[in-house]
Amino acid sequence: MPADRVFEALASTPRRQILAYLSAQELTAGEIAGRFEMSAPAISRHLSVLTAAGLVIGERHGQFVRYRLNPESLLNTLLGYAFEVCPTGSKLKREVLESPEKKS
Repeated sequence: MPADRVFEALASTPRRQILAYLSAQELTAGEIAGRFEMSAPAISRHLSVLTAAGLVIGERHGQFVRYRLNPESLLNTLLGYAFEVCPTGSKLKREVLESPEKKS
């Protein structure tokens, strides 16, 4: 389930910190690594988890990959989660998904 990947990715403090940095600007893996006291391979693994969860998008620019936040993915996952766990949210979700023809 995609939401499981998102919440797994968010469970790590360094990954949340990476998301915070990327919320301000695009960064390369090297620029991200420079903000942490961990190896480049460890940063790469964190970026892989964030990318697999759909929270981060990496685009190659020459020999570098620039990473940026994918805010739509996080917002959609959190909204979907809220709709599932909140009774009012579940009712609202049903109302939103009903077509106008069904309400008549």
